[in-house]
Amino acid sequence: MARNRRPSPQDAMLDLIGAYWLSQLVLVAARLGLANLLAKGPRTAEALAKECGADAGHLRRVLRALASQGVFAEDARGRFKLTALAQTLRSDRPGSLRDYALMLCDDYNWQAWGALTQGVQHGGVPFEKVFGQPFFEYLRQHPEKEAAFAASMASTSSVQNEAVARAYPFDRLARLVDVGGAHGHLLATILRRHKKLRGVLYDQTQVVAGAPASGFVTAPGLAERCEIVGGDFFEAVPAGADGYLMKYILHDWDDARCVRLLGLCRDAMAADGRVLVAEHVIPRGNKPYRGKLLDVMMLVVVTGRERTREEFRDLFARAGLRLRRVYATACPLFVLEGVRT
Repeated sequence: MARNRRPSPQDAMLDLIGAYWLSQLVLVAARLGLANLLAKGPRTAEALAKECGADAGHLRRVLRALASQGVFAEDARGRFKLTALAQTLRSDRPGSLRDYALMLCDDYNWQAWGALTQGVQHGGVPFEKVFGQPFFEYLRQHPEKEAAFAASMASTSSVQNEAVARAYPFDRLARLVDVGGAHGHLLATILRRHKKLRGVLYDQTQVVAGAPASGFVTAPGLAERCEIVGGDFFEAVPAGADGYLMKYILHDWDDARCVRLLGLCRDAMAADGRVLVAEHVIPRGNKPYRGKLLDVMMLVVVTGRERTREEFRDLFARAGLRLRRVYATACPLFVLEGVRT
């Protein structure tokens, strides 16, 4: 009988080197909708192959590999079934990560990460070196990718949105602008929790055009309290609100763009207004923290970064804001509150 032992440094490094194998396996499962099919009950690889249009032999090997990682499980009769981990790839359940897997492991991200070494050696944005244009311009020119990106952001946000809505006292506000709010999944969560609050969903025109169909801010009880506005948030933001919220926005942009956006919010808000930023805050030390990996994702695809508390304080100050308080949430994000200096 083999003894349990801690992996050697070589074994641990082999796992890191081959980590991309796992992301591609998960992508296959997401694209073929395997978790949805297995929600009907255990299936053999042959039965699943007929349902999803795959080669049975190849599919069985993929399923066996995924089962070795806890994604699906094979029983004594050679049938594969769902596990708790595999449930997260079902598209019909709250908290599904299927859309996120489809986006993050898509070809454009994959190819951009392949240019990481070139970016580290020579600077610049690897994505732009590969595709010859900025990330968000690429999405605008590929509507199907942009729609998938919006869906992926919504898929990762259900737990985070509730945590943000609970962590900050939004009931102190009368009108909240969700800057760069996509289809309004965060704003809808906040409005449901705070019944007297009115909201403005603000993003690029082609993005908010999809908001009514998504149904977040147009649901009964919310539609009459939420205005949908399209525009460029580097040019202007809706004026007169006492709260301006940005979740996962500043991390997309370099310091100069962030200072401009924060300054526009500062100038537009009411006299007693505040700017709210929901993001990762990078801690000191060597402990694992997803934000440190997400920071490299920002390096690869855009000009932004994840930031420390001190770096946020500096950005706020340059925009004429004082970082008044940082609110912890029940998820890895924090809510940073800025007021006029």
